[in-house]
Amino acid sequence: METRFAGKYPLDSIHIINERSISVFDKNSPLLATLPFLSSVSPAEWAEARPFSVTFPAQARMFQKEEAASYGMFVLRGTARITLIEESGREAVIALLSAGEVCSLLVLSGLSGRDYPGSIIAETEVEALFIAKSSFLRWVQEHELVRSAIFGGLLDSMLHMVEHAKAKQSVPLETRLARALLRRTSDSAPLLHATHQELAAEIGSVREVVSRALRRFQTKGWIESGRGWLRIIRREELEKGFGD
Repeated sequence: METRFAGKYPLDSIHIINERSISVFDKNSPLLATLPFLSSVSPAEWAEARPFSVTFPAQARMFQKEEAASYGMFVLRGTARITLIEESGREAVIALLSAGEVCSLLVLSGLSGRDYPGSIIAETEVEALFIAKSSFLRWVQEHELVRSAIFGGLLDSMLHMVEHAKAKQSVPLETRLARALLRRTSDSAPLLHATHQELAAEIGSVREVVSRALRRFQTKGWIESGRGWLRIIRREELEKGFGD
């Protein structure tokens, strides 16, 4: 399928399940259930923004500097993680995005005219709404409902980043790892496709330490794992020992 992202990545760096244009927008649009602040946008402004949605599978890298130069993005469904490359070269997860949210780094970099410094990676299957960057920034400045929602979300994201940083310092690594595994799986979907490096980035550690912790989990019979995947076998034990 020819997409707006076609040709912009190596073949193995992005995967798209579905892409569709969203040409009709009115007060009864299902989008408003997720993004109610868009009710202040007129049909003419909506058409000018050239909106489209893209569905990404889990682990797809869905947004980075190249997209930020052209688009604003809202998560419609699913969960994604925001990552930054640290000075050491390690990729660190700084926040999560859920349905109805927008990345605070995207807002700040757009308003300041600077390059987007991070990446957004789908944690589950994610559907995202893309609009022209010029429209995105104009809506933030001209529509109070949009501005209030975006900056309210930005404040929440900053508070979450602070909490995340504090947790890295105060919560034991095995607890952070177990909670990440529990959050990304369920009783009905115990299989997780993720590398040890990706899990390390998510919880603020390094691959070798995470690998040792996972081996301990496996020795206790809580999980089984292979190359690029793991399965929760005794979820109740993880929840009893490490759950919130």
